[in-house]
Amino acid sequence: MKEALKEAHKAFDKNECPIGCVIVKDGKVFVRAHNLRLTHNNALAHAEVVAINKACRKLGDFRLEDCDMYVTLEPCTMCAGAIIQSRIRNLYFGAYEPKSGAVVSCNDIFNVAHGHNHKVEFEGGHMEKECADLMQEFFRNIRKRDSKK
Repeated sequence: MKEALKEAHKAFDKNECPIGCVIVKDGKVFVRAHNLRLTHNNALAHAEVVAINKACRKLGDFRLEDCDMYVTLEPCTMCAGAIIQSRIRNLYFGAYEPKSGAVVSCNDIFNVAHGHNHKVEFEGGHMEKECADLMQEFFRNIRKRDSKK
């Protein structure tokens, strides 16, 4: 999770929502990514989707069955769906996302009862405080900046 948090800091430094992600294969960081929505002007450029795209290109396959993902925030519905479709084995996330988290907070996308034939194992709360603090600082800075306008 420390490596994902480094990626989140990169996003923070670009004034992107500070979410970082790494995909691990064979016990080593395979790809790194962070949010790039504003940088690329693309709603799909969430850290998880960017990481999955990189990993698929690197492997030459969409199946990431032997890979684990570490992300600093509980994934949204789009990202949770991409994690299922890419067949990520395990997901570890930092902070819970009470407004749009699709793993446990607002939805349970990984629930096999929804008809998915791939089961993603997951654990939340890894370095939760550090991940949540960075998000809070980011949004505090936005509110400060907006109040000066």
